[in-house]
Amino acid sequence: MTKTALSGQQKATLLALVAVLCWSTIGSAFKLTLRHIDFMNILLYASFFSLVVFFAILALRGRLSLLIQVTRKDILHSALLGLLNPFLFYVTVLKAYDILLAQEAVVLNYVWPITLTLLSIPMLKQKIGWKSILAILISFLGVIIIAVKGNFSSFHFTSTDGVILALVCTVFWSLFFIFNMKDAREEVSKMFFNFLFGFAYTLAAVLIFSEIQLPSVKAILGVTYIGLFEMGITFIIWLKALKLSATTAKVANLIFISPFLSLIWVSIAVGEQIMGYTIAGLIFIVAGIVLQRLVR
Repeated sequence: MTKTALSGQQKATLLALVAVLCWSTIGSAFKLTLRHIDFMNILLYASFFSLVVFFAILALRGRLSLLIQVTRKDILHSALLGLLNPFLFYVTVLKAYDILLAQEAVVLNYVWPITLTLLSIPMLKQKIGWKSILAILISFLGVIIIAVKGNFSSFHFTSTDGVILALVCTVFWSLFFIFNMKDAREEVSKMFFNFLFGFAYTLAAVLIFSEIQLPSVKAILGVTYIGLFEMGITFIIWLKALKLSATTAKVANLIFISPFLSLIWVSIAVGEQIMGYTIAGLIFIVAGIVLQRLVR
């Protein structure tokens, strides 16, 4: 009996599922690690571990020479991209997790495709039709449901700062996505320089606004996990899945599994009771994003 080798598309799907599974655990990892170390130090240590990952991958591939084959324009691009991600994106997302319930922050982070659509109008000169506007309104209703915790009778935002931060981080991510799309450099070396600048920005911010903390064992496990599986290895796995897939959509649509898996992890690992308004908000947000993709 002969073994049947996996096709390219099957490998792509398997890798994409591994990436989605890893990313689905990150909300819980953020919340658990925040119990032992502040959000700025989480970013400082995690971005350092990501740098190590990107350097190791380049070394294993025999492509370290790419790190010295950079132009002044490349450096300026990385300075901007590193400011957006990891620095500004993770500062806002981690602070949002610090304020909100993990389940709320997890769901609100998935508004980014809608934010990307809105930013694409002025930045990429894309036109938007009434169906896209409807999709945005559906997702926005999901945001409102979570912001008021399902209590429309009082319509009072119970965690305004947290909700704003969770939405602002989607702006930083969408801007990073747009600018990164225009940067044709090799991905891993580009991410190395982005995170090098991000680490430098974070170090400066920690020294100015906080202080470097020596992490406990639990904290070091948390930041290592975040650095490896949120910012580092998983990103490479996802890129490989996209490269092997016949079309981007065949693996990109798997990302919609992630928020639902994330809620399961939040319930198990963090110990939060998943509230009805969180599920309702997630359904509206995902429905709007799916409608937006169908329109495209």
